[in-house]
Amino acid sequence: MRFMMLMIPKGYEKAAPGAMPDPEAVAAMMKYNEDLQKAGVLIGLEGLHPPAAGARITFAGGNAQVTEGPFVGATETLGGYWMIKVKSRDEAIAWAKRCPASQNETIEVRQVQDMADFADPKYGDTREREAALGEKLKAKAP
Repeated sequence: MRFMMLMIPKGYEKAAPGAMPDPEAVAAMMKYNEDLQKAGVLIGLEGLHPPAAGARITFAGGNAQVTEGPFVGATETLGGYWMIKVKSRDEAIAWAKRCPASQNETIEVRQVQDMADFADPKYGDTREREAALGEKLKAKAP
């Protein structure tokens, strides 16, 4: 089973573009990342720049509208994520609990939908199309 562990740092929604974390926190997080990798559960991970450097696209009335960050009224925002592959939700939660996060950070654990979740015929050829797309993406990977 694949899970995303989503890092939600309090206050990051107000961070200036280019804001970077404390070097000691980065060192502790790198050790955690290495532990995930050594255990063979890490698929991918990325940190995200602050929302002030981002944009949101909404689709009211079928029209795309761009709003530049920072985003008024945002109270939680993603700071980064890990993608892991483990045997159960409990194992994913156990890994999240080991993270050297500060008291101002929250990790949300969410299972990633698998194509098997779309086996019902009402989804048509979704599984075949997704498999073909996956093969195309793998072919382009460095």
